[in-house]
Amino acid sequence: MPRLANPSRRSRPGVYTLQVINEADPRALLRQFWGYSSFRPLQENIIRSLLGGHDTCVVMPTGGGKSLCYQLPAAMLAGKTAVVISPLIALMQDQVAQLTQMGIPSAVLNSSLSAAQQAQVMRAATEGRFRLLYLSPERLARAETVEWLQRVPTSFFVIDEAHCISEWGHEFRPEYRQLNRLRDLFPDRPIAAFTASATRRVRHDVIDQLRLRDPHKYIASFHRPNLRYCVRQCDSRTQKALLVKGLRGLGEGNAIVYAPTINRVEETADFLREQGITAIAYHGRMDSETRREHQERWMSDEVRVLVGTIAFGLGINKATVRAVIHLALPKSLEQYYQEAGRAGRDGRPADCVLLWRKADAGILGHFIRQIADPAEKQRAWQRYFDIRRYAESAECRHRQICTHFGENPRWQSCGACDACAAPPAWLLESDEPESFSRRRKRKPTPQPAPAAPRPRPSPQVPTMDRRDDAAELREYFREWRRATAKRRKVRAYVVMHDTSLEELCRIRPASPTELLHVPGFGERKVALYGDEILEALRKFREGARAAPPAGKKSKPAEETMAMLAEGRTFAEIAQARGRQLGTVIEMVADLVERGKLEFQPAWVDPAKQARIEEAAARLGLDRLHPIKDSLPPEITYDDIRLVLAHLRRNQAE
Repeated sequence: MPRLANPSRRSRPGVYTLQVINEADPRALLRQFWGYSSFRPLQENIIRSLLGGHDTCVVMPTGGGKSLCYQLPAAMLAGKTAVVISPLIALMQDQVAQLTQMGIPSAVLNSSLSAAQQAQVMRAATEGRFRLLYLSPERLARAETVEWLQRVPTSFFVIDEAHCISEWGHEFRPEYRQLNRLRDLFPDRPIAAFTASATRRVRHDVIDQLRLRDPHKYIASFHRPNLRYCVRQCDSRTQKALLVKGLRGLGEGNAIVYAPTINRVEETADFLREQGITAIAYHGRMDSETRREHQERWMSDEVRVLVGTIAFGLGINKATVRAVIHLALPKSLEQYYQEAGRAGRDGRPADCVLLWRKADAGILGHFIRQIADPAEKQRAWQRYFDIRRYAESAECRHRQICTHFGENPRWQSCGACDACAAPPAWLLESDEPESFSRRRKRKPTPQPAPAAPRPRPSPQVPTMDRRDDAAELREYFREWRRATAKRRKVRAYVVMHDTSLEELCRIRPASPTELLHVPGFGERKVALYGDEILEALRKFREGARAAPPAGKKSKPAEETMAMLAEGRTFAEIAQARGRQLGTVIEMVADLVERGKLEFQPAWVDPAKQARIEEAAARLGLDRLHPIKDSLPPEITYDDIRLVLAHLRRNQAE
């Protein structure tokens, strides 16, 4: 690997001398370590800017390959360390695992390490033994960290998620403000800012806050032509019906469903399981081990649908997401673009659908009105009007997104959104599925839900359906990848990306040399996994197949009713099922209303029940909020839900 000479002080404004001895061709290292034969747009120019010692500002949408832009030049600068500031512990750990597998010395310094491990990393860093070192902005705030870091032979600094430093950014984090000290503390080191979603105003603010000197700017297009953007306003009933149709119409690949609250996440995941759709929940109140387990089950294709809050997604590196469905208005268009952009990272068609309710706008407005700081409130209202305009406008959605981020497309119609072309068939109709939402009588619809069109493979990825056993081979290698990841204690995509798995099944290499032709397999990865992969292919040819799915699990409603029959309390059921208490009570209320479960007087104090029934007689059974407002504060929404379910069932009979 090339060696780095001792850097000099800055030679002229905005340029820092990082002289590379015996410089290798970046393309050669791309092939050797990453296993790719060519760069994506802008990547090589960004790499050469960093090697040239320039401050750099990069705005590249999700899936554009930002991390390689700083990892590759760091790998070329032997004896020096690129310091990467990132707010995401899990992402830092995964990137270090990937780099280590490729043979690029890297480390992370955070609270996940023991005191002894942290001391070991710090000693090795001062000796220049890492090419990349990952830190959190909170860690950098410590005086002892700065004192130690000044003894580390740094090559350049990388600020990931750089929009977090701007108050105009949609994810402003105060701890990022301290990063402007880097210019004073390390005046002769280049600084590179990377972000996936920043408007022109935020980009300028990032450059000012970090005090970048004459930076090279690389702004990728925000147009993702393989994504189909669709919006539909609906109510609670039609929203769930549309969600089921959309997921049932999904061909191959995975889906992400974003829900606005933890309770909605759990309710939606349980609801989908009731409909026979394998789904798993992800939210911030889960312990870190459960979150990691759930994410890995989805990443490794054990579960196809993940329902999460906005806590899910940052740093997710999964190429085969065919749909991202939002069940509420996001707080900003930047947030929506970033989350929806997790679909279709392999370049193949994918759907990004926003199913919003009018109440969403009221909820967003309510929280904005609670903001005390006038400037912050103004920024929040501006974001509100932007996302509301996107949701209600009949204009091209791709164009709206591009112009929002300061891009001026020459085209007027994209042909890939519901404003410019036909939406997916499942969005045109909605029949209420069997759910645990409030039931309303309706006519059954004999016609089955139409399936969304299967994504077409891109020209450079030939279809595998011409081979009868292609699907079996893909599933066989997904199982192999899961087992290998578990054995090595890494994420599934660290072992092999989705796109690499697809190409592996297409090429079916017969030797390590042929395996090097699979994108994503560099020399080190072939050395690590080559023999195992070739052996797995041999076994497949001899008849080995993936194990059949495990026996059918009981549905959430069945589990809940069984536990109630055992005499367990709602709190005990919530703990056993890993759910919020409100989620369990919502399900029980639905089962009561549907006549699947008898209301038990012990669930609600008799005096409270009487007060609720009296209020319901005056105000009706349709809405909870007026009833709650008319009752004493000690009567909870959970009490009201249970009693109203009982009354509705009696009324239906």
